[in-house]
Parts: sequence; structure tokens; C-alpha cells
Amino acid sequence: MANSAPASVWRNPIHFLAFGLGSGAAPKAPGTFGTLAAVPLFIWLLQDLSNAEYLTVLVVTSLLGVYLCGKTSKDMGVHDHAGIVWDEFVGFWITMWMAPTGWLYILLGFVLFRLFDILKPWPISWADKKVHGGLGIMLDDILAGLMSFVVLQAIVHFVVERF
Repeated sequence: MANSAPASVWRNPIHFLAFGLGSGAAPKAPGTFGTLAAVPLFIWLLQDLSNAEYLTVLVVTSLLGVYLCGKTSKDMGVHDHAGIVWDEFVGFWITMWMAPTGWLYILLGFVLFRLFDILKPWPISWADKKVHGGLGIMLDDILAGLMSFVVLQAIVHFVVERF
């Protein structure tokens, strides 16, 4: 099904942010496009922060996301429009916290996050079905990000460091 982004995405700054700076308006695979749009922001703004600064950004963007996604969803009259991708931004950024620098880790983090976000193993599937509103929109991607973070860190520390 093609994504039908409302015109408000381009007029309303809250909707624009919830739609991932417009990346969620992609006609196909808006979640993937939203995650792709999060990559340059990670490179330019986040990857060089200290762990404490990065964690602060994650908390702030997660809380902001609950508001942005909830408000946009309510304004649109839809629980979780496919174009709302701020949650993908934050989920990818969670994945990349404390990751080594380099394109290999960015690609690996991207793939891991997309897999967890698409496949939705438990408890991601539970959160996706049971938690509603802005928190529900954010929570499944936060959990996907946390699971991807754990796998990425395990690969870094138990696979890469052994070679």
C-alpha cells in the first residue's frame, strides 16, 4: 500500500518532525526511508558525543517523540500512520549508542534495527499491540533499538575484538 502523507506534513512543524523531516512521506517503505534519514543526523550530530551526552539526547528525543507522534497521530485520526517515522530515528540512534565509528557499524546497526523493527519479536510485538498513543508508537521502536544495541555490542565485543 502506498503511503499517503497529508499536506500538513509540509505545513505543521510537529507533523514534519513526526514524519522524520519529511522522510516518512516516501511512497514505499517509509520506515526504511526514515531510518536512512536518521543516519546523517547520527553522523553529523551524535556519533562524537560523550556517552552521557548521547544518552541525554536519547532520553530527550524519546520523550519528544512520545509527544510528536501522539499529537500527529491524534491530528490525523490514525493510531500509527506509516509515515510517522520519528520513532525510527530514535530507534536507530539507540542502536548506535557506543558503537565504534565507521560505515561497517552504521550499516550493521541499520540492518539490525530494520530487522528487529520489521520482525517484531517479543516483547516488541507485545508493545506494538498493547500500548497505544504516542508512547505506543515510540515504545516498539525503542525496544527494537535496545535489542539491536545489545546485538551490535555483542558483535563488537565478542566477535570483532577476537580477530
